[in-house]
Amino acid sequence: MIKDLHEIYNNPDDYENKEITIQGWIRNHRKQKEIGFIDLNDGTDFRGIQLVYDKDLKNFEEIQKLHIGSALTVTGKLVKSARKEQLFELIITNIKLEGDCPEDYPIQPKRHTREFLREQAYLRPRTNLFSAVFRVRSVAAMAIHEYFQNNNYVYVHTPLITTADCEGSDQMFKITTLDYNNLPLDENKKVDLSKDLFGKQAYITGTGQLHGEAFAMAFKKIYTFGPTFRTENSNTKTHANEFWMIEPEIAFCDLNGLMDIEEEMLKYIVKYVLDKCPNEIEFFNKFVEKGLKEKLTSLINSTFKRITHKEAIDILKEAPNKWEFTPDYNEDIAKEHEKYLTEYFKVPVFITNWPKDIKAWYMKVNDDNKTVAAVDLEVPGAGELMGGSQREENYDKLMKRIEEMNIDKETVDWFCNLRKYGGCYHSGFGMGFERLLIYLTGVENIRDVIPFPRTPDNCDY
Repeated sequence: MIKDLHEIYNNPDDYENKEITIQGWIRNHRKQKEIGFIDLNDGTDFRGIQLVYDKDLKNFEEIQKLHIGSALTVTGKLVKSARKEQLFELIITNIKLEGDCPEDYPIQPKRHTREFLREQAYLRPRTNLFSAVFRVRSVAAMAIHEYFQNNNYVYVHTPLITTADCEGSDQMFKITTLDYNNLPLDENKKVDLSKDLFGKQAYITGTGQLHGEAFAMAFKKIYTFGPTFRTENSNTKTHANEFWMIEPEIAFCDLNGLMDIEEEMLKYIVKYVLDKCPNEIEFFNKFVEKGLKEKLTSLINSTFKRITHKEAIDILKEAPNKWEFTPDYNEDIAKEHEKYLTEYFKVPVFITNWPKDIKAWYMKVNDDNKTVAAVDLEVPGAGELMGGSQREENYDKLMKRIEEMNIDKETVDWFCNLRKYGGCYHSGFGMGFERLLIYLTGVENIRDVIPFPRTPDNCDY
């Protein structure tokens, strides 16, 4: 019976000194005159296994010709290894080549740069780094679902195609079925969108929030978790044009309650990954970010700090630092400011009550009419990880904000009506999944925590 390495490592006593069959790909092949060693990984566990064969095998010469990258089915006896760095090795009794690999296979057993591996995105999961990254991605996704499901949230699949101008049309991809070479025009010589598939301008969504709020008004607690798209022409390490977002919306929840949920959820996810991916975390801690394990463990055991935007600016203005961007009571805070604040408090920091003019139209305006009940969570080593707010539940106030910010009323009229039909105070936040993964792994570029990144001038594969 064919076994997975993950099962073998989790139940070693069941397989020791027994004949087993495994399948996987060659990571390395070291050949000697009378013996050979193959490092095989089957993808089910971060750890691979060493295969040992000698000249007594009838096909010894053929085995010695096997190339790195080839797919194998191997049968042998599982025995304890004399090498400290591995528990077991497999003494081969039979080996079958399932898929050969040429000698110019790009992923050779040497250190490759991450830039080079991005050019080989379809092969990079076979390396140690990306095997660890994408396994953590899978486990972290499961942690997110488990947290919300265990707390009685309903998982909502919000649409990717929308006519709602939720993030500002300049930030959203426009979609059409019209022929660019033969566009229908109206009497004003403008494109006649009534001839398009949806009869109006449609976008690829920039958030699931608006539709999520509709479901929160029926289920009380919901979350969305799916792909999101933005048109930003940005080449920073933390921006991509396609990424994944987690967006809970909670009815009868104010800003303080929202921060409680954010803190609880993040601690749950971090602990879950530490528990489920100890080998991957050790790898990152050793080769990617020294002190990563301590950073993550510290987060779980810390109490997050809560300050207002004004208090944050006060601290920054009193700091001895020479800032590249001067802290301003009416502006956003820069990366250098985020870093300073988390180092100042030595714990994750919630920053609340932001200037309303720099925040979104759907956020609740505070009594001072200058700030909104918004919150950003800053974490040590990564900066902003989550952003959320208490939503404006008053219909008239929301309409006033829409007018002030020149939002197309027709595209969000249904969303506004939620305030008329049994509305209540409610809150929600968004967390970029890839930013979470950057924090969990220490891999600092968003291009390296997405399987096939979509960034400006890059839509390969």
